[in-house]
Amino acid sequence: MAVKIRLRRMGSAHAPFYRVIVADSRSPRNGRFIEELGYYDPTKEPSVVKIDTEAAKKWLANGAQPTDTVQRLLKQAGI
Repeated sequence: MAVKIRLRRMGSAHAPFYRVIVADSRSPRNGRFIEELGYYDPTKEPSVVKIDTEAAKKWLANGAQPTDTVQRLLKQAGI
């Protein structure tokens, strides 16, 4: 099973925010997921990023692959 760390879109039509989740790569964007790691809100100024560092490190050590956007967010959070 290929596990990805990716964003799940939430919020209304013109006010999105995202949850950082761990999911099977075959599941749909807003579908089933394994664990929620945090959130990202690009509508605020500056953008708000809150990620559980311990859980993220655990999943990365177990082989989960972050998407490009999540990789950038993890780098911002210092992971």
